[in-house]
Amino acid sequence: MKGIMYGYVRVSTREQREDRQLAAMREFGVERERVVVEKQSGKDFDRPRYQALVEGMNAGDVLVIKSIDRLGRNYEEILEQWRWLTKAREISIVVLDMPLLDTRQGRDLTGVLVADIVLQLLSYVAQQEREFIRQRQAEGIAAAKEKGIHLGRERIVMPGEFETVAQQWWDGEITGEQAAVRLGLSRRTFCRRAKEWGVAEGLTHRVVFSC
Repeated sequence: MKGIMYGYVRVSTREQREDRQLAAMREFGVERERVVVEKQSGKDFDRPRYQALVEGMNAGDVLVIKSIDRLGRNYEEILEQWRWLTKAREISIVVLDMPLLDTRQGRDLTGVLVADIVLQLLSYVAQQEREFIRQRQAEGIAAAKEKGIHLGRERIVMPGEFETVAQQWWDGEITGEQAAVRLGLSRRTFCRRAKEWGVAEGLTHRVVFSC
């Protein structure tokens, strides 16, 4: 019996750009009612809809995705999902952006072997690229700091009597709200900078940091 073909689409909640992936699924022949769309932030990779989809699939079914990164966040996770689906669950996978990544039944052993090799190579390259990007960012930040370049928002310059007021707050003589009003700052800004100043000065008198 021929397996059922399902599609999985994942997009960021900020971008809301699933149309291209849906069009690719439709062109490939995946029925719209069998396509699961997951919208989530880039930081969240729990993918509850993906998990529900694959848990409900049977051996011989086909999972269609637009690109290989739909399966995981990194090299190890992608390979783990690939092996679990194709080996343990006997679910076939089709990656539309890479025709070689197609493990549907009926393909010969060579074709499946090529798919496995290509997958590992692509996943490795993608992971290396992400690590290179992080390394370049770290090197760029370090180089900027050496040149005295400040990255991010400029820190607010504290008023001349800041240290006096901060000392009073550390000594428990005034509240954070009172200190902020005196200095013309927001309470949040005063509290953050007063804590930083006190720690740098080695102050230990103030036990309660609520501000």
